[in-house]
Amino acid sequence: MTNRQQENGNGGRRIAVRDGASHALLDDVAKQIIEQLQEDGRRPYATIGKAVGLSEAAVRQRVQRLLDAGVMQIVAVTDPLQLGFPRQAMIGLRTDGDLEAVADRLAELEEVDYVVITAGSFDLLTEVVCRNDDHLLEILQRLRAVEGVLSTEAFVYLKLRKQTYTWGTA
Repeated sequence: MTNRQQENGNGGRRIAVRDGASHALLDDVAKQIIEQLQEDGRRPYATIGKAVGLSEAAVRQRVQRLLDAGVMQIVAVTDPLQLGFPRQAMIGLRTDGDLEAVADRLAELEEVDYVVITAGSFDLLTEVVCRNDDHLLEILQRLRAVEGVLSTEAFVYLKLRKQTYTWGTA
């Protein structure tokens, strides 16, 4: 799951449904609960219960089961710009050797907030948040120094047009 920002109007927590999670827990009511939490991660269980036709206790139990199963997380999503990180980039990496070991080493870097193994012209994609271009250059140099990284290509974000976390309930 990625940790990228989405404006939700109230600065509250956001919900993301994890890929590959058990579908057995996702009946129509569970999906409605997730949708309610995607709109506002701080929405009270009583309010959710009214919207989906369950008691507050039943909603609380359902949410806990979804959390325990790893189907979703309730997290605070920050805006990197507001926190002093105006430069963001997606970096494609070509690698050699143990792909998962390289991905694990990249995931340990503090500035890396997203690592995914891919098919196509890149073996891995990473997303980074940076203070400025000098910081981005420093991160690129550190990525290139990771054993198994053959090359990198940075795609600097100029403007974010859309980002959503509302998938997974349709």
